[in-house]
Amino acid sequence: MKVKLEDVAKLAGVSPTTVSRVLNNRGYISDKTRKKVEDAVEELNYYPNDIARSLFKKRTNFIGLIVPTINNPFFSELSFYIEKISSNLGFKVILCNSLGEFEKEKSYATMLIRHQVDGIIVCSYNRGIEAYDNPRLPIVAIDHYLSPTIPVVGSDNYQGGYLAVKHLIDQGCKKIIHINGPGDLETPTQNRRKAYEEIVDNPITYELNNLFNEEETAKTIRKIFRDHPDVDGIFASDDITAAVCLNVADELNISIPNDLKVVGYDGTDTVLSLLPHLTTIQQPIEEIANTAVLILNKLINDFEIERNTESVLAVQLVKNSTT
Repeated sequence: MKVKLEDVAKLAGVSPTTVSRVLNNRGYISDKTRKKVEDAVEELNYYPNDIARSLFKKRTNFIGLIVPTINNPFFSELSFYIEKISSNLGFKVILCNSLGEFEKEKSYATMLIRHQVDGIIVCSYNRGIEAYDNPRLPIVAIDHYLSPTIPVVGSDNYQGGYLAVKHLIDQGCKKIIHINGPGDLETPTQNRRKAYEEIVDNPITYELNNLFNEEETAKTIRKIFRDHPDVDGIFASDDITAAVCLNVADELNISIPNDLKVVGYDGTDTVLSLLPHLTTIQQPIEEIANTAVLILNKLINDFEIERNTESVLAVQLVKNSTT
């Protein structure tokens, strides 16, 4: 049978109001009374009703985090830092994997609101989800334009694209191809493509409809080598795509970096540990997480901040042996 606050009060010989004051550390309580309540709580193995407490405080101390998938090293590492930083601020994180599906993300967003989370950090890419239009709900987006009133946090995607392509050119590449996600996605990550297409004389961009499907990615990369056997440089929009490039090149006996040079994007600890030879553009993932959580915390606490802001954080080129 579930232990109630009244049971604790009865065992301690005090009123339920006194138990509540001890548990919430409100008002003056003598050391003797406090100990009686704490002993009763321990003996009965009582846990306070957080839902009731949150209704009283009008705060749940939960925030939602929606990502496409934690199976991707970038989102996995980002989620790790968001949870760590949120915990330091007293928040618990509810993690939702949308798998890029509109209906699933819509369902998660609605669920989070019904559970009265204090705010949401969105890292997914779907548009037109009505839950995000709630002006009273604090929301921060990462590398995604949800609405003009939702702050965006991300890396300097244009600079990252510029550094990647400039490096390939400096390494002697004459025909550089870019691999990116769907062109109709309205995200800051499109600036990687913009930088590439502004620097290269005859830009060729191949789009991946599903960035998280490695089989589809491998098929697209094989097509690139068939269509353009003279390609000598590839700028991939993420490190997993770059890794698939290296696998397909090995399959086709294309020498890296003699015949083909490859630059990825993200620079997570996981990828740099497993593929220490990959040249990549490293995002400041911990800083992105920290900035997003701090902005969300300000929104939750009603600090006056500009909602239509975009925080752009510096990237760096990590040069290894794939170039």
